[in-house]
Amino acid sequence: MSDFVHLLPPYRPHAALSDAERIAWIRADRWLDLDQARLALARLEDLLAYPPRDRMPCLLLYGDTGMGKTKIIRKFLRDHPACFDKGTGVTTMPVVAMQMPAEPVERDVYSELLAALGVPGPLDGAAHRQKEICRSLLRSMGARMLIIDEIHAMLAGSFRQQRIFLNVIRFLANDLRVPLVCAGTDLARQALLTDPQLAERFEALHLRRWTNNGHLTQLLASLATILPLRRPSALETTAIRKRVLELTDGVTVRIFRLIETVAVEAIRSGVECINPDSFDTEELVLPLVAMTRAAERGLQRRGVG
Repeated sequence: MSDFVHLLPPYRPHAALSDAERIAWIRADRWLDLDQARLALARLEDLLAYPPRDRMPCLLLYGDTGMGKTKIIRKFLRDHPACFDKGTGVTTMPVVAMQMPAEPVERDVYSELLAALGVPGPLDGAAHRQKEICRSLLRSMGARMLIIDEIHAMLAGSFRQQRIFLNVIRFLANDLRVPLVCAGTDLARQALLTDPQLAERFEALHLRRWTNNGHLTQLLASLATILPLRRPSALETTAIRKRVLELTDGVTVRIFRLIETVAVEAIRSGVECINPDSFDTEELVLPLVAMTRAAERGLQRRGVG
């Protein structure tokens, strides 16, 4: 059996597994320590350690869909999980993360927050009751940070609903004296800028798309050393970098889904490596509709079809 020296030592045993096991490994969800993600996590850690003050700093984590905002938040939550003390019967939750409701309705915002705290809301759903329960629970559970994901969904509401929602999150940040972190698309940044008080408080961290530079080269080279293929793949070559960007527009989730797809096909076909031809075979089925559009644009630029 080959020693699979093209792979990093911890990943070499995976290459000896069956085809089905290797495909399952490739498709499994995992965390990769990317530069932008590391920077975002470091900023979140800094905010979590911030001492309480009257005007707490806040962070907007924004970028195009698929750039990894939610994945970063989930990693941060895993690093700071809720803890239940059997002796006191008290749950401590240093980081509370909720998802923005479909509309910026005050009652729905508090309902989502209660769900994030693991508590059902009052049956009558009165906003003022939910508000008081949220305030009490956040204090008793020792919340030190509040995260709202998909905050751009606030734009689905009327202007009045958006104003009320922004007032709600400002009130929570002021009342609890904890950092507020919002994650969303560039539309979220524009929405927050409409509130002068919040705009002065939020630091913006932009997750930028990948470009044809050393960071992308390093990413693809790293993937080549962990994918359980039995032959070496030169993913960092100019031809492959260019093709990857053509098909993905530099969006993180598209890059990983594309590499996952061609790696699985390399196993099924018996080629056991990724090369430039891997991205142009008739058998390749692009995993996302957005990538199909990107491929069509690439063909048009090259005068094909």
